[in-house]
Amino acid sequence: MATIEDIVVQPPHTATWLVHIDRSMWVGGVRGLMLQALHPLAMYGVWQNSNFQQDPFGRLRRTADFVGRVTFGSPQEADEIGRRVRGIHRRLRVNDPDTGRNHRVDDPELLLWVHCAEVSSYLSVARRAGLGLTDRQADRYLAEQRHSATYVGLHAEDVPGSLAEMDDYFAAMRPRLKVTREAAATVRFLLWPRLPAELRMLTPGKPAYFPFGALCYYSLPDWARQLYGVLPDVPPSAVTAALRAFRLSMNSIPETVHDHAFMPSTRDMLAGARTRLGAAGYDVSKGLKGLTDPRRWPRDVPKAA
Repeated sequence: MATIEDIVVQPPHTATWLVHIDRSMWVGGVRGLMLQALHPLAMYGVWQNSNFQQDPFGRLRRTADFVGRVTFGSPQEADEIGRRVRGIHRRLRVNDPDTGRNHRVDDPELLLWVHCAEVSSYLSVARRAGLGLTDRQADRYLAEQRHSATYVGLHAEDVPGSLAEMDDYFAAMRPRLKVTREAAATVRFLLWPRLPAELRMLTPGKPAYFPFGALCYYSLPDWARQLYGVLPDVPPSAVTAALRAFRLSMNSIPETVHDHAFMPSTRDMLAGARTRLGAAGYDVSKGLKGLTDPRRWPRDVPKAA
């Protein structure tokens, strides 16, 4: 008999579902890219092996596709994208201009940095923006994300699985971080991005993006903003208020409208998840986001603590 884990990788009763279905993820995703850029070798890897300079928003959408599939996708969909990502990384190399050495893109150190910068950003932004997660739930989210890390080739036991472990990881990494020329350019791109071809019709409204990019920047940890020094400081309370306003406004957008921000393949995957969950007895009349309400689950599904 099929279980809920056979339907979606991270079911509605997980902390991961609560975080990843929340629209604050858009801020968390860009914040994650800004944070990742502070690791010189990770930044060189992106710079040398992608079209990030031309389409930073495209990278965000591809990241959203990966995160979506290893959250809301079926185990088969998650395994498939994991194999694809690992295969791509296996073939790529990154040159360190400081030493002249070549490194594998799938070096565990680099993969771990990208993972931690990403998931810590999702969690930090969601909580600051008003998603009411307890410390226990936050620990559970990071523990669940150990499984997500295995899709890119990491071993779960090597990945921070609690708030304390994540804090220790960043404390150990901070002496190795710096703002390279490429990292500074990355922040500028993310503050004023080049829109992908299919969204060029939005170009007249592009100036409205800058407040969003600035919000992502201001949501960074103090030490990361001090390294960058791109924008002047603002009161933390103003940043928190802006994050809460962003979350409330984005969460009010109907799911069918919001999903157009994703790639077509991502939308198809999410539609498949709704279909499977509906067939399993979940009330999907309010979409996947509606399943944050346990009253929309089948009666035999245990409620999370």
